[in-house]
Amino acid sequence: MFEWLKPKPITLTNGKVIHPKMSAAVYVVPIILVLTYFSIGLTRFKLGMLFTRGYQFFVIVSQMIPPNFAYFNSVVDPLIDTILMSVVGTLGGVVLALPAAYFSSEQMMQNPVIKFIFKSFMSVVRTFPILVLALLFRIIFGIGAFAGTIAILVFTFTIMTKMFYELIDTADMGPFEASLSSGTTRIQAFWVAIMPQLWGQFISLSLYNFEMNIRNAAILGYVGAGGIGIVLNERLGWRVYDDVGLILLVMMVTVYTIESTSRYIRMKLL
Repeated sequence: MFEWLKPKPITLTNGKVIHPKMSAAVYVVPIILVLTYFSIGLTRFKLGMLFTRGYQFFVIVSQMIPPNFAYFNSVVDPLIDTILMSVVGTLGGVVLALPAAYFSSEQMMQNPVIKFIFKSFMSVVRTFPILVLALLFRIIFGIGAFAGTIAILVFTFTIMTKMFYELIDTADMGPFEASLSSGTTRIQAFWVAIMPQLWGQFISLSLYNFEMNIRNAAILGYVGAGGIGIVLNERLGWRVYDDVGLILLVMMVTVYTIESTSRYIRMKLL
């Protein structure tokens, strides 16, 4: 039936005929098209709506320009809260991730039950988006930056643990085994033989998570978890778009500055 899709045989100079395999795209592309068709129906996606209502985006953006710089003083404290939430949450998550990555590593942890418990816990918690975590902790700890900080800490903890135990499993085990043969414990051997190989990547991953958390912290205010998101949600609700323009401008400058600094540090570590 699909003979016409099969690639033509290739005849080599020595007379040997090679029959190339059919490309996987022959099967994958139709499946993607079918899934796209049903997804459009289920989500009620309307391309025409983009043309009839999409221009409203530019109408709103035009009302943000120029930003209301007189509102800047009202943005400073929430911005500081956002940055501090990210700093504390990232540091806490990174510190907790180090031992958790050890207990999750195939190379380090010999007890399969402990590995299963840690990996299962990480897999379950990672399924919760950070906004859901922030909402749960807001119910537990109340409205404010503390709930957002704990949400960032847990989110960072799970992500860093997974990323780092995968790095541990790719490390050179020669120095580790040499340390064990000299009489050290597995934890001591891990610290003196594995970590020196991975410190640069560990710090790089920590900085990368910090960058993500700055963006995450900016939207946690939508669920009452503190930060600049509270102010942004309020001004959007009141449709004071020139104030919204200033908030977005301040966030863009902050994120760009932090990302540039983080990128410079990571380059120095590599």
